[in-house]
Amino acid sequence: MTTPNLQPNSSNGDAQRHLEESLASVREALTGLRFGTVSLTVHEGRVVQIDVTEKKRLKPS
Repeated sequence: MTTPNLQPNSSNGDAQRHLEESLASVREALTGLRFGTVSLTVHEGRVVQIDVTEKKRLKPS
């Protein structure tokens, strides 16, 4: 995995802010999830969608 070159300028500041917001959203999606999947959709290097699928485990009768 490569890490972005984060030089101090406005566009990289925006990219860093978006990355932090994306990570916070992924962290929120994982909170309380016991079984399931979290899927990220990325366009042009930015997270644009987070899908959460939760599976419910049923006890056999």
